[in-house]
Amino acid sequence: MKTKMSEIDELIKETLSEEEAKFYDELEEQNLINMIFGIFKGKNSWINIVTSIVQVLWFALFIYCAIQFFNAEETNELIRWGLYGVLSIMASSLLKLFSWMQMDKKALIREIKRLEIQVSSLSNKISE
Repeated sequence: MKTKMSEIDELIKETLSEEEAKFYDELEEQNLINMIFGIFKGKNSWINIVTSIVQVLWFALFIYCAIQFFNAEETNELIRWGLYGVLSIMASSLLKLFSWMQMDKKALIREIKRLEIQVSSLSNKISE
């Protein structure tokens, strides 16, 4: 399977201009680190920066609540700090989920662009 994909990629690169081939190479699959830092680039990078900062703050609040929970001596305090801790870790998790969805969206956009280039190269090849 790996050789077939590389053969297809080579065929596509042969039909593309030099500039298009360079753009096609930039659309390669990314590793996790590149995907994480990739959400901080583009038009909506400010939203991802803000959500990451807020997510860290929610997690810090969870740590504080966990410390208070284990230091509490009364049942009412245990319930209160436990509830605050659960709510803060849920908020932190939801913001993390938002970031993961942004990474997935960028990966889908990359694949769609690769398909557009493939269709364009095939149509140029057919019309020749």
